[in-house]
Amino acid sequence: MTPEAGLIGLFASAFLSATLLPGASEALLFGLVKLYPQQCWPAFLLASLGNTLGGMSTYALARLLPERALKRLAPRMLGWLQKYGCVALVLSWLPAVGDALCIAAGWLRLPAWPSFGWIALGKTLRYGVVLVAAGLF
Repeated sequence: MTPEAGLIGLFASAFLSATLLPGASEALLFGLVKLYPQQCWPAFLLASLGNTLGGMSTYALARLLPERALKRLAPRMLGWLQKYGCVALVLSWLPAVGDALCIAAGWLRLPAWPSFGWIALGKTLRYGVVLVAAGLF
Protein backbone atom coordinates (compact mmCIF):
# COMPACT_ATOMS: atom_id res chain seq x y z
CA MET A 1 0.00 0.00 0.00
CA THR A 2 1.31 3.43 -0.89
CA PRO A 3 0.93 6.32 1.55
CA GLU A 4 -1.41 8.06 -0.91
CA ALA A 5 -3.69 5.02 -1.19
CA GLY A 6 -3.69 4.75 2.59
CA LEU A 7 -4.76 8.38 2.92
CA ILE A 8 -7.59 7.93 0.42
CA GLY A 9 -8.76 4.80 2.23
CA LEU A 10 -8.54 6.60 5.57
CA PHE A 11 -10.68 9.49 4.29
CA ALA A 12 -13.30 7.05 2.97
CA SER A 13 -13.30 5.04 6.19
CA ALA A 14 -13.58 8.19 8.32
CA PHE A 15 -16.48 9.45 6.20
CA LEU A 16 -18.36 6.15 6.42
CA SER A 17 -17.62 5.82 10.14
CA ALA A 18 -19.54 9.04 10.75
CA THR A 19 -22.68 7.68 9.11
CA LEU A 20 -24.83 4.76 10.21
CA LEU A 21 -22.50 2.46 8.25
CA PRO A 22 -19.75 0.68 10.18
CA GLY A 23 -16.14 1.74 9.88
CA ALA A 24 -12.87 1.42 11.73
CA SER A 25 -11.23 4.73 10.99
CA GLU A 26 -9.38 4.99 14.32
CA ALA A 27 -7.62 1.65 13.74
CA LEU A 28 -6.86 2.63 10.16
CA LEU A 29 -5.42 5.98 11.28
CA PHE A 30 -3.30 4.26 13.92
CA GLY A 31 -1.99 1.68 11.45
CA LEU A 32 -1.33 4.22 8.71
CA VAL A 33 0.73 6.53 10.90
CA LYS A 34 2.66 3.58 12.32
CA LEU A 35 3.55 2.49 8.77
CA TYR A 36 4.15 6.02 7.47
CA PRO A 37 4.96 8.37 10.39
CA GLN A 38 5.71 11.16 7.92
CA GLN A 39 2.02 11.09 6.95
CA CYS A 40 0.87 11.91 10.49
CA TRP A 41 -0.45 15.42 9.79
CA PRO A 42 -2.10 14.66 6.43
CA ALA A 43 -3.68 11.54 7.94
CA PHE A 44 -4.93 13.48 10.95
CA LEU A 45 -6.41 16.23 8.80
CA LEU A 46 -8.02 13.87 6.26
CA ALA A 47 -9.52 11.65 8.97
CA SER A 48 -10.92 14.70 10.74
CA LEU A 49 -12.31 16.18 7.52
CA GLY A 50 -13.79 12.89 6.32
CA ASN A 51 -15.45 12.19 9.65
CA THR A 52 -16.79 15.74 9.89
CA LEU A 53 -18.23 15.59 6.37
CA GLY A 54 -19.78 12.21 7.14
CA GLY A 55 -21.44 13.67 10.23
CA MET A 56 -22.70 16.61 8.22
CA SER A 57 -24.11 14.29 5.55
CA THR A 58 -26.08 12.54 8.30
CA TYR A 59 -27.20 15.96 9.55
CA ALA A 60 -28.26 16.99 6.01
CA LEU A 61 -30.19 13.77 5.34
CA ALA A 62 -32.02 14.12 8.65
CA ARG A 63 -33.34 17.50 7.54
CA LEU A 64 -35.42 15.54 4.99
CA LEU A 65 -37.18 13.44 7.64
CA PRO A 66 -40.83 14.22 8.35
CA GLU A 67 -41.63 15.75 11.74
CA ARG A 68 -43.22 12.64 13.21
CA ALA A 69 -40.23 10.43 12.33
CA LEU A 70 -38.03 11.14 15.34
CA LYS A 71 -40.45 12.21 18.04
CA ARG A 72 -41.11 8.60 19.00
CA LEU A 73 -37.57 7.34 18.56
CA ALA A 74 -35.52 9.63 20.78
CA PRO A 75 -37.58 12.11 22.79
CA ARG A 76 -34.96 12.41 25.53
CA MET A 77 -32.13 13.06 23.05
CA LEU A 78 -34.23 15.66 21.23
CA GLY A 79 -35.00 17.46 24.47
CA TRP A 80 -31.36 17.38 25.49
CA LEU A 81 -30.25 18.72 22.12
CA GLN A 82 -32.89 21.46 22.18
CA LYS A 83 -31.63 22.48 25.62
CA TYR A 84 -27.90 22.61 24.78
CA GLY A 85 -28.08 23.34 21.05
CA CYS A 86 -25.17 23.01 18.67
CA VAL A 87 -22.62 22.85 21.49
CA ALA A 88 -23.84 19.32 22.28
CA LEU A 89 -22.56 18.23 18.86
CA VAL A 90 -19.02 18.24 20.25
CA LEU A 91 -20.06 14.76 21.48
CA SER A 92 -20.76 13.58 17.93
CA TRP A 93 -17.56 11.52 18.08
CA LEU A 94 -19.16 9.06 20.53
CA PRO A 95 -20.05 5.67 19.07
CA ALA A 96 -23.79 5.25 18.32
CA VAL A 97 -24.75 8.36 20.32
CA GLY A 98 -22.84 10.61 17.93
CA ASP A 99 -24.81 9.43 14.91
CA ALA A 100 -28.04 10.01 16.78
CA LEU A 101 -26.91 13.52 17.74
CA CYS A 102 -26.20 14.39 14.10
CA ILE A 103 -29.57 12.99 13.04
CA ALA A 104 -31.40 14.88 15.77
CA ALA A 105 -29.54 18.13 15.00
CA GLY A 106 -30.49 17.94 11.34
CA TRP A 107 -34.07 17.02 12.13
CA LEU A 108 -34.33 19.93 14.58
CA ARG A 109 -32.85 22.21 11.89
CA LEU A 110 -30.09 23.47 14.16
CA PRO A 111 -27.98 26.08 12.31
CA ALA A 112 -25.66 24.38 9.81
CA TRP A 113 -22.44 26.35 10.30
CA PRO A 114 -22.34 26.20 14.10
CA SER A 115 -23.28 22.51 13.85
CA PHE A 116 -20.41 21.98 11.42
CA GLY A 117 -17.98 23.71 13.78
CA TRP A 118 -18.95 21.70 16.86
CA ILE A 119 -19.02 18.41 14.95
CA ALA A 120 -15.58 19.20 13.51
CA LEU A 121 -14.18 20.03 16.95
CA GLY A 122 -15.40 16.81 18.52
CA LYS A 123 -14.26 14.59 15.69
CA THR A 124 -10.87 16.30 15.40
CA LEU A 125 -10.25 15.90 19.13
CA ARG A 126 -11.01 12.18 18.86
CA TYR A 127 -8.39 11.65 16.17
CA GLY A 128 -5.95 13.76 18.16
CA VAL A 129 -6.41 11.40 21.11
CA VAL A 130 -5.73 8.41 18.82
CA LEU A 131 -2.44 9.97 17.66
CA VAL A 132 -1.44 10.91 21.20
CA ALA A 133 -2.09 7.29 22.23
CA ALA A 134 0.06 6.17 19.30
CA GLY A 135 2.85 8.39 20.58
CA LEU A 136 2.85 10.47 17.40
CA PHE A 137 1.63 13.79 18.80
